[in-house]
Amino acid sequence: MRINRHYGELQDSYLFSTIAHKVAAYQQAHPEAPVIRLGIGDVTRPLCPAVTEALSAAVREMGEKATFRGYGPEQGYDFLREAVREYYGERGIALDLHEIFIRDGAKSDLGNILDLFDTDNTVLVPDPVYPVYVDTNRMAGRQVRYLDASRENGFLPMPEEGVRADLIYLCSPNNPTGAVYSWEQLKAWVEYALEQNAVILFDAAYECFVSEPGLARSIFEVEGAKEVAIEVCSFSKIAGFTGTRCGYTVVPQALAGGKLNKMWLRRQTTKFNGVAYVVQRGAEAVFTDEGMKEIQQNLDYYRANAAVIAAALDEAGVWYCGGKNSPYIWLRCPNEMGSWEFFDWLLEHAHVVGTPGEGFGPCGKGYFRLTAFGDAERTKEAAARIKAALATL
Repeated sequence: MRINRHYGELQDSYLFSTIAHKVAAYQQAHPEAPVIRLGIGDVTRPLCPAVTEALSAAVREMGEKATFRGYGPEQGYDFLREAVREYYGERGIALDLHEIFIRDGAKSDLGNILDLFDTDNTVLVPDPVYPVYVDTNRMAGRQVRYLDASRENGFLPMPEEGVRADLIYLCSPNNPTGAVYSWEQLKAWVEYALEQNAVILFDAAYECFVSEPGLARSIFEVEGAKEVAIEVCSFSKIAGFTGTRCGYTVVPQALAGGKLNKMWLRRQTTKFNGVAYVVQRGAEAVFTDEGMKEIQQNLDYYRANAAVIAAALDEAGVWYCGGKNSPYIWLRCPNEMGSWEFFDWLLEHAHVVGTPGEGFGPCGKGYFRLTAFGDAERTKEAAARIKAALATL
């Protein structure tokens, strides 16, 4: 027996586990401190009524012999796949039903999709970015190259001449920076992938927050993208399914002559038994007229939180990006503090928890992420505390 030696190349602790341990230790030492968490990107608004009603109805179905369902199709029930297809169709993107796969969230597929690719593929990952992209590839032993994102390029790195890659991760709106690629920028990435004979793994988990014109919500808005891209999306942020678990992945038939679509179907039917029927009925309700109206109210709630945080940073004179088309605010740590140094300082002086930028990659050093997914009143309190604390520097 030989264990996978590549696990030894990973950091000892996952970013958010480290944060949890540090906060727990602080609260144990200071039980009186009223800590507000603006770190982990977990939603706080409840599921909308259209979804809960659909979930309840599906539960009742499962309690009756005539409507009970056992194993479902691994790729998802057609009623939900059709709803996803119509959602894309409203934006002018035509998908075949067989290109849509339902599963339990974005993170799992971002790792599981790698089953389709050999370990000798070179992976290109923007830095900073969601840690799962890097860790899942290192677990398999792939070579990972970084594409630097910085304040100078708006934290939206573009293809570089002479850089070779087989798999390319793009996240837009980006986690953690909140930066969003335009249609023209994604067109350049599609052209690059076509030249490289590479595949783009496009994480669109936060597409629902994009509101400004000229910014892309899907890579399939770009002509030719179906020949080079797989898109991963989730109900976690658009509809608050972080605890309910449902998402979808689009693997176009035009990609690799249809081979990857067939391979992904084969992989899913072998390793995955599908998302629960009850959950899929809830997800279907998201795309109804009432569901879309209700979830927009929640999205506006988070947008308002982002505006509150941004206003506090504006008044404090702190540089930041994100927020307008993303639930994340990405700020430069004041007084040239390091990311973890600022984490400790903010916890001590404002009792507010954020996420150190360097946890998302080397280019995140000296930066910090705050999330707008909190309760509105507590977000206002946190913003006021942050502004007051920064005024003492």
